[in-house]
Amino acid sequence: MRVIPIAVTSMSMLGLVAAQGSCAPSGAHVQSGTQECHCNTDSSITCSSFQVCGVGNTNANVDANSAYSATVQCRNKGGQIVDVKSQDINISKPVNNIRAKNGCLTIPEITTGPAPTATQFENQATCPNKNWSKQLLGGTIIDNYSYAVTFIGFSCSYVSFSGTCNA
Repeated sequence: MRVIPIAVTSMSMLGLVAAQGSCAPSGAHVQSGTQECHCNTDSSITCSSFQVCGVGNTNANVDANSAYSATVQCRNKGGQIVDVKSQDINISKPVNNIRAKNGCLTIPEITTGPAPTATQFENQATCPNKNWSKQLLGGTIIDNYSYAVTFIGFSCSYVSFSGTCNA
């Protein structure tokens, strides 16, 4: 499996650290692991497991999302072609109410995907009428992904970032 790492710029990390203070129990800190996501060759996204300690009994929710798009072509029996941009397909992988144990939370590894199939995109596309046939052009594109860890009872995310995958 080919992995494309996603780099977080130092400016983004400064923003992340500043946000963590007001978006988590006092004393919360990453004990082990890395807060990162990477793009997989099958167009899924995998976000790494990490442990946050100093949270007391505060539980958390995690949400990982990826958005995919594709272009579907409609062709009639006479050979006329119309390109139709299908709607985006979003895949969400929430993990709710991760329980703190001994003041620590282990955020699990999360993988979104697999990418939607050609049939799923073709089913969303609308051709001029049912006599036209549908065909996916160029494959599926992952447009973007987002990832957030939010402590229950807090109105902002402790960890939050997004990115794109470019092969």
